Amino acid sequence: MAAPRYKKLVDALASDIRAGRLAPGVRLLTHRALAAREGIAVVTATRVYAELEAMGLVSREQGRGTFVRDTTVPTGHNMDQQAVAADAVDLSFNYPSLPGQADLLRQALREVATSGDLDSLLHYQPHRGRPQDRASIARHLRHRGITADADHILITSGAQQGLAITVMATLGAGDVVAVDALTYPGFKVLARAFHLDLEPIPTTPDGPDLDALERVCATRPVRAIYTMPTLHNPLGWVMSAADRTRLIRIARRHGTLIIEDASYAYLVQDPPPPLAATAPDVTLYVSGLSKSIATGLRVGFVLAPPPSVPALERAIRATTWNTPALTTAIACRWLNDGTVNLLEARKRDDARTRQELIRQELAGLPLIGHPSSYFTWLPLPDDARADRVSAALAHRHIAVATAEPFTTSTHIPQAIRLALGSTDLDRLRSTLRTVRSVVVDDART
Repeated sequence: MAAPRYKKLVDALASDIRAGRLAPGVRLLTHRALAAREGIAVVTATRVYAELEAMGLVSREQGRGTFVRDTTVPTGHNMDQQAVAADAVDLSFNYPSLPGQADLLRQALREVATSGDLDSLLHYQPHRGRPQDRASIARHLRHRGITADADHILITSGAQQGLAITVMATLGAGDVVAVDALTYPGFKVLARAFHLDLEPIPTTPDGPDLDALERVCATRPVRAIYTMPTLHNPLGWVMSAADRTRLIRIARRHGTLIIEDASYAYLVQDPPPPLAATAPDVTLYVSGLSKSIATGLRVGFVLAPPPSVPALERAIRATTWNTPALTTAIACRWLNDGTVNLLEARKRDDARTRQELIRQELAGLPLIGHPSSYFTWLPLPDDARADRVSAALAHRHIAVATAEPFTTSTHIPQAIRLALGSTDLDRLRSTLRTVRSVVVDDART
């Protein structure tokens, strides 16, 4: 049986997009113009574009039209460094490192090798970590303004696993979770995997729109609020103490859990107290050492209300059984001897230097970010297209993240996020000059 005509049109357009004959960012004909050109009904043209959108080849924007998407990177994975070419400058993902960290690791390995309990590291560990290791993390949390009981801490294989076990232990399929309209893509991945219903909350320059959050909690059965109050990714804001107090009041009034993601909190000097410090009974605090120390050191932790601890422990058992003993031993050794505090302070200084650099090289562009953050949000000019900018930069061996992986609402802003922590300063400077040139040129086309 011959394929319907509209199917042939879908195949032809898909082929043109995949072959690059229709470039990323190109605006396609309107539904009415396509119908006229092909001699089909407008409703059929709408069906053609709907199928292309379902295939991930185009995106529709209310009031603007239908645009070809960049298909060089899989949908929702353009922050995955595995998708970045080996010779590219990676501004899509942060893995900040400082000179001398490899020497610190060599020294730590020598110390672990001569320690008296080396044999114990070859065996299974308690699911939530050894008591002495949890005590090390509790002491570390004091530097973040939290007085924590080690019995309420669970050690995980990075902050991402901390978020995963938090979802597994406290939420179920169909549960409504309030999130920022722009949020951490890793939480979106978890939401899809566990079939959560994400409710996007509009943002202001200083944090989530708490009036909107209040309305949502009053009209929907919100089970949890996922938030990054100290250094939001990707917008870089830090919530005020007053807004934190109000968010906690909203959560308590509606019986809602708070999931506080503090992965980048170490970069902010003297922030307001974490939500977990003020509301430990309703807050699950998730963080780790991947960003502050090294991405290869997969050690994270969850500070949880006591009733949640057994379920979290079961989730660790069901996934990784326990955090690898060797990396935990190294991490806790560095927590105890002050190495972590030293590296965090040095990375705050490094991030400030990089923020000053981007403000020099991209002066005049509407940059959004914290002065000691490793990333900057760049809204594009009205006539610019994130797909086109990303594709043009990829052609120049520069990888950036568009707004799509961060977006939880139906509106995807035309913006890119620039991660600043994964290349040296000299190369970053020249790369930012190329970014500026591409963004300005795209706005002119």
